Amino acid sequence: MTNKKIPNTNIEVSPVCLGTMTFGTPVAEPEAIKLTHWAVEHGINFIDTANMYEGYARTAGSSGGVAEEILGKALSERRNKVVLATKLGNKVGTAPEDDGTSPAAIRKHLDVSLKRLNTDYIDIYYLHKPDVNNTPLEEIIGELAQAIKSGKIRYYGVSNYSAEQFSELLQVADKNNLPRPVIHQPQYSLLNTDIENDLLPLCAKEDIAVAPYRILQNGLLTGKYHRGEEAPADSRKAEMESWIGEFSDEIFDKLEQLEADAKEKGRTILQHTLLETIEKPAIVSLVMGVKRIDQLKDLVDIFNQ
Repeated sequence: MTNKKIPNTNIEVSPVCLGTMTFGTPVAEPEAIKLTHWAVEHGINFIDTANMYEGYARTAGSSGGVAEEILGKALSERRNKVVLATKLGNKVGTAPEDDGTSPAAIRKHLDVSLKRLNTDYIDIYYLHKPDVNNTPLEEIIGELAQAIKSGKIRYYGVSNYSAEQFSELLQVADKNNLPRPVIHQPQYSLLNTDIENDLLPLCAKEDIAVAPYRILQNGLLTGKYHRGEEAPADSRKAEMESWIGEFSDEIFDKLEQLEADAKEKGRTILQHTLLETIEKPAIVSLVMGVKRIDQLKDLVDIFNQ
């Protein structure tokens, strides 16, 4: 696979980023460790997690940490081979600093994540979403600057910020002579292209990398779902209906057009989705959550052709 450089860093990342939201349930620890080892051994050097991730067993506000702890074990002898990213910002407890991205939250949960991950530094530390308590951005970025200075993180990024929110953050960083984020992790798929109107052009203009998630639109772009048919038993929709929601005729109209586009290029819908997405402006890597090694192999093979 051909890696891409994250601008304004010395980091190069693989086009596939291993997402770990499923670690814990349905991917139990032994299988998750094997999956992680396979990924690293086959050229995937970018791994994404979050302090809240604990698989499908998660309930609102629960303490999380499961995926980070699994990765801490999986990477114990492989830490120097990966670009490791984690996040904070969603509710993971009952204390005031257990929700949001305030300086107090950053100080507390960065140390917790470092311990779980069994490492003394994190390559990319994401603000998982805009701060729930409306903490001033200069305070948030200032605390991240201290974390960079101390060596606990190398760089920071954001996730789920709108173009307007992200633009404001960049302005605050520049105005206060504080470090800028180097990467954004938004939702994006060929069925959900809204960020092409504003966020992607903004990131391209500002020379900031993008590593989108939900690339396969809850599995629709894998080819496993079809209009009028029941979801396969092992699909995310069958396992976690509340996370996926209903598929509309409008979505299937778009999907069927994309399938026709893929066929015209001699591709499967999965191949078409990954290859088209990675070529979008500013995109450097695709966050992909899988449950089995064979699924991960299929993704790697597409980028090795």
